[in-house]
Parts: sequence; C-alpha cells; structure tokens
Amino acid sequence: MIRITFLLLLFFAGLNSICAQYAAYSKMSSLVKRAVLDDSRSIRPSAMKWSDSRRLCAFVRTEASGRQLLEDNGCRVLASFGNIHIADIPLCNIGKLSLNPRVLRIEAGERCSMHIDTTAVVTGADKAWAGESLQCAYTGKGVIMGIQDVGFDLTHPTFYDNTLQNYRIKRFWDFLSADTIGSKLYVGADYTTQESILSYAHSRDGLRETHGTHTLGIAAGSGYDSKYRGIAYNSDICAVSNAVNTDSVFISKEDEYKYTTATDALGFKYIYDYAESQGKPCVISFSEGAPQDFYGECQLMYEVLDSITGPGRILVASAGNDGYFNTYFIKPAGMPTAGSFLINTSPYIFATMRADKPFSIRMTVYRDETSKEGVIISSQDVVNSPDSLLSDTLTLMSMEHVLMMAAYPSCYDKSQMIYEIYVRQPVAFGMTLPVSIEVMGEDACVELFRGSGYLVSNAIDYELCAGQMTHSIHYPASAPSVIAVGATAYRKGHYNYNGVWKESDWGVNGVLAGYSSVGPNYMGNVKPDVVAPGTNVISSYSSYYMENNPEASDVDWNVRNFEYNGRVYGWNSNTGTSMSAPVVGGTIALWLEACPSLTPEDVMGIIERTSARTESFRTYPNNYCGYGEINAYKGLLDILGVTAIDGISDKHPQRAHISIKDRGLVNILFDDFPTEPVKVSVYSSGGVLVDMITLGCGITEHSIDLSRMPDGVYIIQLTSRDKSITGSQLVRL
Repeated sequence: MIRITFLLLLFFAGLNSICAQYAAYSKMSSLVKRAVLDDSRSIRPSAMKWSDSRRLCAFVRTEASGRQLLEDNGCRVLASFGNIHIADIPLCNIGKLSLNPRVLRIEAGERCSMHIDTTAVVTGADKAWAGESLQCAYTGKGVIMGIQDVGFDLTHPTFYDNTLQNYRIKRFWDFLSADTIGSKLYVGADYTTQESILSYAHSRDGLRETHGTHTLGIAAGSGYDSKYRGIAYNSDICAVSNAVNTDSVFISKEDEYKYTTATDALGFKYIYDYAESQGKPCVISFSEGAPQDFYGECQLMYEVLDSITGPGRILVASAGNDGYFNTYFIKPAGMPTAGSFLINTSPYIFATMRADKPFSIRMTVYRDETSKEGVIISSQDVVNSPDSLLSDTLTLMSMEHVLMMAAYPSCYDKSQMIYEIYVRQPVAFGMTLPVSIEVMGEDACVELFRGSGYLVSNAIDYELCAGQMTHSIHYPASAPSVIAVGATAYRKGHYNYNGVWKESDWGVNGVLAGYSSVGPNYMGNVKPDVVAPGTNVISSYSSYYMENNPEASDVDWNVRNFEYNGRVYGWNSNTGTSMSAPVVGGTIALWLEACPSLTPEDVMGIIERTSARTESFRTYPNNYCGYGEINAYKGLLDILGVTAIDGISDKHPQRAHISIKDRGLVNILFDDFPTEPVKVSVYSSGGVLVDMITLGCGITEHSIDLSRMPDGVYIIQLTSRDKSITGSQLVRL
C-alpha cells in the first residue's frame, strides 16, 4: 500500500480557487483530504444543506477537551485520549470542522496490509516454534492474549484447551460483520459468549483469508492433538478481525472511509478494555502494517498508542517483509551525484527524498548505451511552484511520462524538506526501456526512500547502482511504544500432507531472514526491537478457507489435515514477520503471567538483557536484529530475579526431560544412561535451595518428592560434566 501524498495535493491545488475558503487542508492527513475531495458536495458553500450518510473515522486533535465542539459539528466521539479523539465525522462537515481554530489536526490512514507472502515464501516447520517446546511453569494462564488480524476460523480445536472442555476465545469483534442490528460498536458486531462465537464460526472474510487463524495459533493455540502448540497455550483470547486492503469487496463505497487506522486503534482499545474488565494483563499481537511517511500520516496514531499501552498493556507488531528490496540510498554532501535504475510491475514508480539543501533530480530513459533522453528538475522549482506542486507530461524515447512532484517540510524536523516524485508510463515501469533516477548537487545531502517499484542496477550504466536494504520498517511497528519484531530462519523445507517435499530457503541456524524489514524508522530510531522465528512456521489453518479454496497454492503447504466435528482442518506452514510477531506476543504473555505489571519499557529491558545474539558479527542493538532473538526462558529467569544465583543455568537440559507427574512429584527422565553423575538442585523462586541429591550413572529416571513444599514455582537445576544434561527448568507445584 502506497501513500501518494502529492497526488492528492495536486487535486486540491486545482480546487483552491473554488473551495479554499471552505476547508483548512493543511490540518488534514492525505486520506482525510481524499475523502473530502471524493465527496463532491463538500466543496459547496456551507450555507447549503443536504443529506449525506458518508462518514469518516479519524483522529482529531483539539484544544482542551474539544468533545462538545465535535458533537456540535455532527461528529460522534468514539474514544478520547486527552485532547485527541477518535471520531465518526460526516464527510460533508469536515471542511467546516477544519476551519475551526480549536481543531488542530484531523488524521486517518489507509487500511493496512498483512505481513505475509502466501505464494512465494511459504514453506515448512520451524524446529524452535513448531510446538516442540519443553514443559513450562508459565503457560499464559491469567493473561489475555489479544490478536487483531483477518481471516479467523473460530471453530479450530486449537482454540480450546488441551481437554477440549474450555473454549478460550472469550470475545470476538468482527469489523465486517453484517450482524449490526443492535450492535453498540462503531462498525460490525462483537460476540461475547462461547455459543455466539462458535455459531458465527468465522470472520466475514474467513472464506477468503486465513491469516488470523495462523497467527493466533502461533501465539496461543493449544495444538489440539498435534505438536503444533502455541506459546501462551493456556491464555484467554480476545480477537478482533479488522479490515485490510484486500477486504474492499466487503465494504460499500458509502462506508469505505469508516475503516482507517483510527478504526484499528478502536480495535486495540476494545481488547485492552476487555482485559481491564477481567482484571488481567494483556499483550496484543498485530501482524499488519503500512509504509511510513514524512507527511505525518500517523502522528496522532503514535500518540494514542503511547496512551493505551503501559503497565500490563503491551503491543507487538510485525516489522514488515521488505527487507530484501533496495529501499534507500544516500548522496552525502561532497558527492556530486548518486542514482539507481527503477523498475516496477505496475506502470508507475513513487519515491520520497529528504534533503538539507537544494538539489536537482535527473530522470533518464535509455534505448541503449548511446541513445537516451532525460529531464532535470530543480528542487527549488518544485518549492517555488504554486502550492509547491509541480506536474508535467514528458515524451522521452517516444514514450509519454506523467511526472508529478511535491515539496513540504518533514513532520519530524521542519528544517528538512521532503520531496515526493511520482512517474507513470503506459507500460510496466522500466521493463520496456530502462529508467534511472539521480540526485545531484555537491552541497546537498539527499536521501531517497523507495515508495513503490524497485531500485536496481543495469549494465547500461554501472555507476548508477546506489541502493541499500534499509529504512523499510512499517507502521505501527515504527512507533516508539510498539515492540517491532523481525524474523529469523531455521529450516529450508518440509514434507506436505501428500508426502511431497516443499522447499524455500531463507537460511538456517537462526540467521536473520532476508525478507525481514530493516530500520531505522523515519525518526532515526533503531528498529526492529527484537527478532523471533518467522520462517517456515507451522500453525493452525482455517477449515472454511480450505473448503472454499481447495486449489489455492498455499493449501498445498499443509503438513497435515485432520477431521474434527465433521470439518477438515489443517496445520499449515507460512513465512513472514506476520509469524514472528505472535511468537513474541505469546512470549510476553508468559512474562506477564510471571509479572502482570510489566510496562513496555520493562519488556524492552528484559529483551535487552536476555535476547540471544545469534549473529556475532553485529553490534547490538542494530537495525537488523534489534537486541537479538527473543528467549522466553531467560526472560522468565530474569523476571524472577534468579539469574544471579550461582549455578542456575539459563538453558534447558538437552538430554533430560523434567515434568510434574503428580502433585509435588517431579520426574526426571534421561534420553539414555548418563555417563557422569548428575547433581539435582531444587530452588524456590526466591532463590532458596530447598533440596539437593546426586544421581549415579546407571539411573535413567528419577522422581523427587516435593509434596511437603507449598504451591509455587521452583527451579530444577541439573549439573553434570556432560554438558548436554546440564541445565535448568521451571516447574509449578
């Protein structure tokens, strides 16, 4: 999804002579401007009256509280966060509202997209997160695992507990539900009982999408009768099915502006409000996003996210899957020129440039190495154009090119100017004839951020090869208060349910996956914050999607199909930061069980202290891996404060399995006869040694009776000269 800000401004420049007095466009984000423009009646004099049912969901910043002001202008205030409100605004009133001096900003962003590739990137099981986790004293019990996504199968047995007696989805809000009669929610409807949720069966887009079924299974699935168990498999679940850009088929033209980033914020608030009503901590995983910008499309969204997160309220988002594109280059001051070739499967390209001084842009179209035509545009000419908007139609190498540019100050630093360029050809851009773009001017430092299309090299001019795989984090992961998650890779492939080997190689041994988006964010902050396995992850798949799309290519990546209650369900492999975000979300749910008052800052401290630095050649934190790969167990030890106790390992034993057989009876089972004696130490969660024995070499199984001890969490430490046996594990009596 691309925000082509200046295109909207060009439209408004043409309207200025007609309606400048009826709207303050400088207060509006691009989507709000487009909504005003789209509603042709909004340019009529305000004295005229008409009926208009079209409405927009937006953030509005006002002076003081502003609630009455909004209501006086026909708005419905849906939520308030200080002087920022989420409001349902009649389109015909936006112009008048924007002219009020007490209204400071009206903002809404486009619907997000899913961070997954279900055609080219889907492969097999991840050895670390395919449910092969060791038993744990913390399972998410007493925590609300929130998911906002699309494509839910609410009937999948993985959303029960292991006994199939306790259905764990406690609330479900579907933005697109048609059951709106009597609904008190802004869009769609929610379902608040087990009977109503299971009767609804799937989100409205559940016949076309299955993304949410997969991500929720990773975060909180019980695994049913398989090994594909999620992280926080005893947590309660609150899910929201929002609307993404592929859901347009379900949204009428009249309602399209009701589904924005402001509506997504209402979804987050819904989950946190439910958790508060239950008196439980909550973490939300969000595997969607959209590109950042310099125009300020998500500034109020960032502030709202700051206000709704806090103690026991954590938000996790996937970083994006643009890491394998050249998305950025810089021409530092002192360098005369830098450039790259541009291609796209669509007929247009879009890019954003940030500069500290005036510079020039050269676009060149090539027939061959000696035959080329180009145009040079001065950044100052763009600034000096009416409303800092420039457009032209050029014929280069006998092909028509529509060129548009806009200039405006950066929302992050008003001293820096931002320039957006959009070029359209009649054919797939740069595919018929190569096209290059250069930034020139020795005095200026100029950065170019790819919007759409790809920065590539071409043998026609090897010097035009600028391009780095950076600055590709999506929002809301880019927000300071949101934990941004990148992805790692472990396995190359798997056998599907037909016994056919499926392979896609993004690396092994926990390397950073090539698709994982890379920082920094546009504010210059390090992102992502942490990484987790996201490549070749097996989780639950929707029976309704499978039934409705039997020939879909992603269904061929199912590793197993099974029947439950007369329906056929699946376990499917998917890849993307969409998968790594719920791994981190589920892990934080375990941490919240251990300490319900954790703040986002606390969680970042745990991540900083305990994450695995899997790539030793990097310094940490960095814009590729953040602080490294999340480690659930080390994080729990850190929260419990036992990492400083001499002799307690921060890893599990490899060849010994520790479990609770009966109340107070701890069982230790070795894979084979230990060749060295094994010392078993039992510590309370406060670090007090409560028992210690030494097992001889000939013992393969032993039980320790702790029935005399009070209920609680204990650390079982095994110590041996055999390093594969040495390790610790938390157990709960």
